[in-house]
Amino acid sequence: MHGVVRWRLIDVAQWMFEEFRITIAKQTLSRELRVEIWFADEARVSQKNKITRRWAKRGTRPIAPRDQRTASTYIFGAICPQEGKGAALILPACNTEAMNLHLAEIAKAVAAHAVLLVDQARWHLSTRLVVPANITIIPLPPKCPELNPVENVWQFMRDNWLSNRIFKSYDDLVDHCCAAWNKRVDQPWRIMSIGLRQWAHGF
Repeated sequence: MHGVVRWRLIDVAQWMFEEFRITIAKQTLSRELRVEIWFADEARVSQKNKITRRWAKRGTRPIAPRDQRTASTYIFGAICPQEGKGAALILPACNTEAMNLHLAEIAKAVAAHAVLLVDQARWHLSTRLVVPANITIIPLPPKCPELNPVENVWQFMRDNWLSNRIFKSYDDLVDHCCAAWNKRVDQPWRIMSIGLRQWAHGF
């Protein structure tokens, strides 16, 4: 062991020269060793959605529509807070096949290599997953949803775009989910403000 606790680019460059007699610039190493930290999760959105707080004139009781139908869909969403990027699919089921589609979608958005942090749902860690070469999956500790900032993304989307409304049909539900996610990725600064975590990005 080299006794190095934290490798800087200059340390890696020095090690490569000592081991292989290869001289490489720090800028080149930075480009080649770039790793993006992504977080992924799923949200179920139903016709029977939640009622959230809303602005109203003092002394009045605002009306909020409530649907009793139960058609639902799932948003498979992932964010890279440091880059303000996101990738998502709206899918009818939450299973390994859906996760494989989502991984392929994330892979398209990754510039170099992604470390994808997920909770320990069975479809996140299934042996039947087809993990793209530019993604490494790392499970978060069990029962720690607060570690995944995508949970906060879902809360924001529900509070602002997906609650207090009636969806006419399943297709209308899917359209609203697509519109809500597209609004989210059109605001990279908000992905950064919601998603950056000191423990993941502060080193």
